[in-house]
Amino acid sequence: MIEFDIPPFLIYFLGAALIPLLGKGKVRKISLVALAVFGFVCVAQIQPHTGWVFPIFSGIELTFLHADRLSLIMGYIFALAGGGAIIYAISTVKESGQYVCGLLYMGSALGAVFAGDFFTLYIFWEIMAFSSLGLIWYEGSKRARDSGMRYILFHLFGGCALLAGIIIHYTSTGDIAVQSIEPGIGYFLLLIGIGVNAAFIPFHTWLPDSYPKATIAGTIFLSIFTTKTGIYVLARTFSGVEVIAYMGGAMCLYGVIFAILQNDVRKLLSYHIVSQLGYMVAGVGMAGVGMGVIGLDAAAMGTMVEKLALDGAIAHLFNNLLFKTTLFMCMGAVIYRTGKNNLTDMGGLARKMPITMITCVIAALSISGIVGFNGYISKGMVIHAAELKEMHILAFALTLGSVGTLISFIKLTYFAFFAKNEHIEAKEAPLPMLVPMCITAFLCMAIGLYPKLLYWILPFRDAAFHYHAFALGHTLGTVELVLMTVFLFFMLGYFAPHEKITYDIDYLYRKAGRGFIWFCENPLAHFAIGLEKVVLRIADSFVTFGKNPIRGIRMVVDTIGVALLKPFVFVYNRVVQPVYRHYERDLEEVKMRPAEEPLERMSIGTGVLLVLLFFALYLIAMLVHGWLA
Repeated sequence: MIEFDIPPFLIYFLGAALIPLLGKGKVRKISLVALAVFGFVCVAQIQPHTGWVFPIFSGIELTFLHADRLSLIMGYIFALAGGGAIIYAISTVKESGQYVCGLLYMGSALGAVFAGDFFTLYIFWEIMAFSSLGLIWYEGSKRARDSGMRYILFHLFGGCALLAGIIIHYTSTGDIAVQSIEPGIGYFLLLIGIGVNAAFIPFHTWLPDSYPKATIAGTIFLSIFTTKTGIYVLARTFSGVEVIAYMGGAMCLYGVIFAILQNDVRKLLSYHIVSQLGYMVAGVGMAGVGMGVIGLDAAAMGTMVEKLALDGAIAHLFNNLLFKTTLFMCMGAVIYRTGKNNLTDMGGLARKMPITMITCVIAALSISGIVGFNGYISKGMVIHAAELKEMHILAFALTLGSVGTLISFIKLTYFAFFAKNEHIEAKEAPLPMLVPMCITAFLCMAIGLYPKLLYWILPFRDAAFHYHAFALGHTLGTVELVLMTVFLFFMLGYFAPHEKITYDIDYLYRKAGRGFIWFCENPLAHFAIGLEKVVLRIADSFVTFGKNPIRGIRMVVDTIGVALLKPFVFVYNRVVQPVYRHYERDLEEVKMRPAEEPLERMSIGTGVLLVLLFFALYLIAMLVHGWLA
């Protein structure tokens, strides 16, 4: 096989630069299809090696191409799913700018996957954030603009945390290779930065908030790259951290519960991204340590169970990009043809969009983990690893999440395609939409029926081939669970879609944000105004004193006298009242005079007294500090 030695991001960055020059006709369409195919072929030619290393400073080398089994499988699926998204977009995208954003986004994701050091990773990490923002804002509505602003604020926060963690790690170790991190401040900052992209709870709310508001094609791109890059980097740096495995279980349940409650089809799918990421995060947390660019290929890395856990995580990432991309493509086609986003407005589409319906059902069966489809293979690997590690709570959470997934996708497919709706108008999706949908749906079935297609490219092939996906007990248990879930769905009837608002954790974020703004605009602003007045008054006093020191001294003496005597006026009225009135009248008289008008000269006795007082204070200060010793 020919070795390909060019970082894949260059292909897509070059394509983004050329798109505006190709017009909007057939030339652009043919070029996009050629780019999708050429990019996948080039990634498929890459062999495990390290290249494109550039020394920057002493001890710092930027590595733009580090290929091993883990980065290669990520490259394969990114190039495949991203190529499908490019072809899919031909039917809906008219603006060259949206293609530019999509290609920059895809190229930067591949750049992050093949980055061999943290600083290169960070560069592509930030390009991903800003290029993907364009896919949200190109939708054009106010809600898309607002959602995009919240999206980029989240990712700026995550990027800052990531960069701070990288810098702390480098200063403490002197090494910038992407590898496992030692506990410390940098450890937690890196985990937070990666956790934002991996949709850790409670950092996940940007995902269901922004994905449903992007353009139809933009949602396809968004569903592929950001979160999966986060999982990849998590596997490189934090594999084998048990608390992360339990975070995966929480994500699985949390995402599926909110998905069941949704009416907007793209929001339902977005919450299922959070849920499906839970399986990947759980697998990474159960994997062995040492997954960095140096230690991944070491034969002694971890036990067979730990290898199986990472294989399961990466296998589910691969499979997820197939069935989740298919689902977003199907729902995008439905929205494109009907203009409807909510399940309550759909139905009756099975006859009008049969190919879309079939591919959607295949993808729904795949994500639900039905026997014979690819989700069954990868979910089974992760759950089996949890059982072998005796993490029974985690295994139960992941199994329960699979039940919830089946419920929500029975809901999606039934009410979108089979429920009665005589008034809806639609026709089958355009060919550029159908082709990638059919290809990814076919791969879902192919891997589900012959999982060795996937095993060959997993990081630890030996552990994958030791896993028996179609063991009789596991298969029968899954079938029983599926039958009970289907019975539960149709008997209860509770899961029918409703027009209602579901509040996520971002409701608290927004409340806190509004409270912070109120605090800044009211108490804090009033305090600042009051402080400004005090400072200006003090400054004015110094200016006045500088213009007429004698007047200033009299004002100070009178002010102190009034302040000290005022509390005693009513108690010792006859004695204190005359003195108090003297100071008060004198203070008013001094204030009334302009600062430039000279006052009467001091008497000699008063001047001598002030001079002696000054020297006395100076002598005391010298004695206290020992200056006379």
